[in-house]
Amino acid sequence: MGYTFAEKIISKKSGCQVSAGEIAIVQVDLAMATDTTAPLTIQAFKEMGGVLVKKPARTVFVIDHATPAPNEKISNLQQLIRNFVLEQNLVLYDQGDGICHQLMVEEGHVRSGDLVLGADSHTCTYGAVGALATGVGSTDLGAVLLTGKSWLRVPESIKIVLTGELNRYVTAKDAVLAMAGKLTADGATYASLEFCGDGAAKLSIDDRMTIANMAIEMGAKNGVFTAAIEDEDLKPDPDAVYINEYHFNLAEIEPMLACPHQVDNVATVQAKAGMVIQQAFLGSCTNGRLTDLAIAAKILKGKKVAPGVRLLVAPASRKVLLEAMARNYIQELIRAGATILPPGCGPCVGTLGGIPADGDVVISTTNRNFKGRMGNNKAFVYLASPVTVAVAAVLGRIARPEEVIQ
Repeated sequence: MGYTFAEKIISKKSGCQVSAGEIAIVQVDLAMATDTTAPLTIQAFKEMGGVLVKKPARTVFVIDHATPAPNEKISNLQQLIRNFVLEQNLVLYDQGDGICHQLMVEEGHVRSGDLVLGADSHTCTYGAVGALATGVGSTDLGAVLLTGKSWLRVPESIKIVLTGELNRYVTAKDAVLAMAGKLTADGATYASLEFCGDGAAKLSIDDRMTIANMAIEMGAKNGVFTAAIEDEDLKPDPDAVYINEYHFNLAEIEPMLACPHQVDNVATVQAKAGMVIQQAFLGSCTNGRLTDLAIAAKILKGKKVAPGVRLLVAPASRKVLLEAMARNYIQELIRAGATILPPGCGPCVGTLGGIPADGDVVISTTNRNFKGRMGNNKAFVYLASPVTVAVAAVLGRIARPEEVIQ
């Protein structure tokens, strides 16, 4: 009997062979926390008697969720983070640098074969580059800072075979929403998702990040693209045991939506065509990358955002913003009527900026749409691709891309 990627990498990081369901103590290659979780992580570290962080060069803090600070309390918490980083000689990305998950990949902190723990649920994004990455609580991360180690239960694995290629104006976001609809929000609870097949191998790094990012929305512990695993010894064995297997032909996927108020409440764009919107958001760790801004700028070029619609755009990082400016994407979006927000999480978590009004219908490239996620539990959030969001911003309603794109 062979082993899955999760079994192999946890065995390697623990120094002993383990199988699904077993508990292992593992060496952690990289630890990450954000401004929403780092203060509690620091507190836990100190309460455990911590004096020096075990792996300072591989400990990254990112101020991205509520930035620039919207009030005195948050500003003081962010200053606490800065002071701790200076004291411990850690890596810090401050306000305006960008979203943690974009930066971890963009700046080369995460490598194929790494085991990464982050105090943010979308840490699973790094499976796009062949890492085992998962979110943990602040207390667990405090222990990682202290010891450089953590414990994990070895997850069972689910194989997701992707074949074919995405059609024009169908994106990886549409693909992962289709997956969420099939697997459901708890269909992969604590499982490791292995994305494989010729379709998966052809996807770009941006596409892989979008899909891996939303593994948690199906309940998964992590998601990994097997084509990105560089160490042959970590690749899953042909006879590895999986608890389930799903097949998706990318060529058959249509533009998709996740309807309020659940990520797995999916429908085709065609099924919801005509739904009037008040706000559109392009950004987040799921879809704030250069390719996302490029497609939106292409759709909006020479057009205007529909009357009564607010279009908000938050680039995933400072580098993305600068490159988008160099390529004239930001200028096109501004001319169309978009409001450009600082690189960061922006309206996604509802901490500041872009809070919808009661009854507003929002179409967003983010990864969650439960009640209150964007700051108002009386709003209705539809998740969609950058293509669908840009089209809706132009028309003021949900529509297929063919209505705008010739």
